[in-house]
Amino acid sequence: MTLKTSPSPLVTAPRQLQQLRSVTAIGGGHGLGRVLSTLAFLNRRLIGIVATTDDGGASGLLRRNHDCIAWGDIRNCLSQLAKHPLAADVLNYRFTTEHSLHGHNLGNLLLYTLDQLSARPLDGIALLSRLLNINTRLLPMSETPVDLVAATHDGMECFGELLVDGLQQMPAQLRLSQPVAATPEALHHVERSELVILGPGSFLTSVMPPLLVEEFAQAIANSAAQVIFIDNLVPENSPAGQLSLSEKLAWMEQQLGVQVVDKVITNRPDPNLTLPSFDHVCPSSEAAHRHQPESLLAALTKAFNA
Repeated sequence: MTLKTSPSPLVTAPRQLQQLRSVTAIGGGHGLGRVLSTLAFLNRRLIGIVATTDDGGASGLLRRNHDCIAWGDIRNCLSQLAKHPLAADVLNYRFTTEHSLHGHNLGNLLLYTLDQLSARPLDGIALLSRLLNINTRLLPMSETPVDLVAATHDGMECFGELLVDGLQQMPAQLRLSQPVAATPEALHHVERSELVILGPGSFLTSVMPPLLVEEFAQAIANSAAQVIFIDNLVPENSPAGQLSLSEKLAWMEQQLGVQVVDKVITNRPDPNLTLPSFDHVCPSSEAAHRHQPESLLAALTKAFNA
């Protein structure tokens, strides 16, 4: 049964973006959800490749007891794409009682249950998307559970996103705990994309994890797509928040062995930035760190056409 949707204000889509045949957005959590909801007029021509390495919060609870991917960022994206406000509330509902469900998130449990009933995690995501009348496709970066590992400059290893986010300085190396295969459908979409969007969001734990799946970085590098990096409006509370945008991109290139970004959207001047940059993105009235959809769409249009 599909929830009825109520009319909601839509962002007016520029004709240049409306005509795109294939767009890929990569990241996790709130940032990717905001990009996907802003570009939702593209319907099935838009896919989100979602980071699945989270080991904290409700995702961490599930992962510690079951061998599954992290569902939290996928659920977050679904909640921002859902047209009915009640659907978002249901997905984001968190149990706070004293019984065994304490700390769990209903949307994560739904996704985990559908995964158990499906042949692949991707099938469960697709089924919940259909029930919620969401046309944008969400694909996990991999259907194999995997963790984020950071090697520090003094030879220590930090295992898991929680420890990576708690580092005092940028790691010497960031990798996945084991080699994992990219979702074939996501690779196919990247290869035929005209536009690939990275960020906004946590640089180390949202943007980087999908790029550490070797096939993704190579597919983006080989693609004819324009690759646009969206910078955060507010410096994040992590080692990456201490870097300028040019330093972050240089660190990304050092990790991947290739520079995949063509253009950037940022409000913060950086004299060392050599890539074309586009600014005047406004924060949302609801939160200073979230991009206002109309200004984000205008910046993407300007960057893509430049």
